[in-house]
Amino acid sequence: MTGAPVLAIQDLRTYFYSRAKQAFVRSVDGVSLSIARGETLGVVGESGSGKSVTALSVLGLVGGSPGVITGAIEFAGGAGRRNLLQDLGRYVTLTEQDGRIVAVAKDEPGWRAQLERSMTGVRGKEIAMIFQNPKSSLNPFLTVGQQISEAIRLHTPVKDPKEARERAIAWLERVRMDSPRLRFDQYPDGLSGGMCQRAMIAMALACEPSLLMADEPTTGLDATIQSRIVALLAELKSELGVTTLLITHDIRVVSRLADTVAVMYGGTVMEHGPARDVLAPSFPAKHPYTAALLASLPSAQQNGRAHAIDGRLSVIRGEVVDTMDVPRGCRFYPRCDRVTDAIRARCMSQEPALATVATGHRIRCHLHG
Repeated sequence: MTGAPVLAIQDLRTYFYSRAKQAFVRSVDGVSLSIARGETLGVVGESGSGKSVTALSVLGLVGGSPGVITGAIEFAGGAGRRNLLQDLGRYVTLTEQDGRIVAVAKDEPGWRAQLERSMTGVRGKEIAMIFQNPKSSLNPFLTVGQQISEAIRLHTPVKDPKEARERAIAWLERVRMDSPRLRFDQYPDGLSGGMCQRAMIAMALACEPSLLMADEPTTGLDATIQSRIVALLAELKSELGVTTLLITHDIRVVSRLADTVAVMYGGTVMEHGPARDVLAPSFPAKHPYTAALLASLPSAQQNGRAHAIDGRLSVIRGEVVDTMDVPRGCRFYPRCDRVTDAIRARCMSQEPALATVATGHRIRCHLHG
């Protein structure tokens, strides 16, 4: 985990326009992240915090308008380092007022054509993705084997159908699919959710990507299957050392798989640092939102006496910030229970910057400015 990062996201903004409310949904609003080679970065946060849209923005899979409007995504793959958003800025005109984007004019056809040129040889080959719902992500009209074989023939030097078939079966075996030759000829509807997820993992890894993005890889699976999928991902991480962006709302999955953690809220990063520090309740430098997430987890370390009232688990009071009406100050301020009189005025009016509190550890909070 040394050298230049495989993926470096700088000031990424992905907005959507709500015609009903005539306002922008700031799904991703100034996100900056980086992943070193061989590292697993876990991205956590409540639903609606912008985790999945960040990943989809990297691959250029954002639908709707305006979509990605600013930022840089530096990616170092087999073809060298490149900015996946190179030259896209010339297709977007922004209007700002009081430091905020209030209007976007976008040449959608030109932007999309340039994006597809930028993504040539990247999507599926250099960057692979495991989507949230494996059943709906697989083509119901093709067998699992056909889909994996097609990916192999498209994105690797293997072009012979028989060789692609054997390689696909080998990957199904590697992800611990039972009876891989039988499953190769089955359709997704004939497989369980856990089997479909293993098939998705096999298809993603079969092209030996430089970066794997896993978006909620255990969502929709029962507890036993979730545990097995996490164990499989941990085993593959140890064997292959693939660089991974792991998106999940399950902090336990992150604590098992991630080397570094980014905590997102309201479309931006609140804390980013080594997993051992970010996920340690006793670590002194911690964003109030991260602390609140950790306190809401039932665990042996966080027992009822220390983290619950009347035997109930702690909860984060209030509602998740509305990304169509982001406050001027700290996005977490209305729900924060650690605001002091010394910083209250700043919390209400000034958004904190990501401040370095330790080597590789940054926090967006006036308490740590």
